[in-house]
Amino acid sequence: MISIHWLLFLSLALFSIGAYGVVARRNLLFILLSLEIMLNAVVLLFVAGSSFHGNPDGQIMYLLILTLAASEVAVGLGLVIHMYRQHHTLDVDKLSQLRG
Repeated sequence: MISIHWLLFLSLALFSIGAYGVVARRNLLFILLSLEIMLNAVVLLFVAGSSFHGNPDGQIMYLLILTLAASEVAVGLGLVIHMYRQHHTLDVDKLSQLRG
């Protein structure tokens, strides 16, 4: 069985990669993918804690977060397609200048 320390380290590494992707990237699609990576890191943390303590609460939270991620992808992808069709770019800097 994998040690809880390795799972915590993997979750921290995934969350850090996702946070870096949100901060460093300017493409809206990559920002949404980075948010999904961060969400998967949290899910891994819940499941690891659940298996360590021996209760099914982490698996229940996994199902709730999975439905949240599916709805986020559907709404986010719809917004991305609409923004691309309207402005012909997915660059966040250019989209934020259109606010005025």
